[in-house]
Amino acid sequence: MEEYIYHTPVLLQEVLKYLLTEKNGFYVDGTLGGGGHAKALLEQLDHSGKVIGIDLDNDALEASRKNLEYYRERFISVKGNFKNIKSVLSQLGINSVQGILLDLGVSSFQIDSAEKGFSFRSDAPLDMRMDRSQKLDARHILNQYDEQSLAEIFRKYGEEKQANRIAKTVVRYRINRRIESTGQLSALVEQVIGGRFLIKTLARIFQSVRIEVNGEIENLRLAIKDSADVLNPGGRIVIISYHSLEDRLVKESFRSLSAKMISSGNKIVPDIPVQPVLKIMTKKPVTASEKETAENIRARSAKLRAAEKVQEN
Repeated sequence: MEEYIYHTPVLLQEVLKYLLTEKNGFYVDGTLGGGGHAKALLEQLDHSGKVIGIDLDNDALEASRKNLEYYRERFISVKGNFKNIKSVLSQLGINSVQGILLDLGVSSFQIDSAEKGFSFRSDAPLDMRMDRSQKLDARHILNQYDEQSLAEIFRKYGEEKQANRIAKTVVRYRINRRIESTGQLSALVEQVIGGRFLIKTLARIFQSVRIEVNGEIENLRLAIKDSADVLNPGGRIVIISYHSLEDRLVKESFRSLSAKMISSGNKIVPDIPVQPVLKIMTKKPVTASEKETAENIRARSAKLRAAEKVQEN
């Protein structure tokens, strides 16, 4: 593993403000990375408080264990997917927790490791797997998916207007040669989109492929549901997203779980009252200050939403 370059955690003070309610509680960092948020939490907790960190990346797990060695009595790291928060906790003998943090998107371990093929800023083998043991990778998608499927991925997960043209270019190219590298994919996008729109388009295309490789949208949906189940009453879930697709899903999920009524769908039949599961704490997403975005470019597009588990009647 390469030496990990430490990055200041995004929206750190805001995370602590919304997430921390009980200093002797158990908390989950479902996207552990290098352990920056987890370390800040551990510094705030008392000696009976613990943090359970979950990550798919072996490099991240190794680095976090080194970074948090001082807290080894109160820190548990687990290789796993945050969509399985409930089962991960169950295997540890933990039934409920006081807080859950999900910092979505690509961690420093993916961005800073060119060989993992997440970035268009360096030429490397296409991969994009957060879990290197899974079979599906970016190469398979770009070489095996048909034109219609590729266009749908680019449009749905990248919100790319030129999805059809880019998909057609990819399929035409691979007739004679496999697409193996990030550089090849970047060059194909550049054939369709030149000039000042290129960087944003590359970001959208790479994002869309990454989301498909890792099943990120469905994983997030499952994680929010499981998180709501395992939170203690008064416990909180904090989610940081980095693009509109994720933020929209978080917003809609929180809204659904905080609903007091379910629409009957019929003007004659009254709506059905239900017990809300969550109470939304952020009417609008919390964003980074100008100072933070100037110091940490990764915070520029970050949006934080928080919700609290409702006390049962």
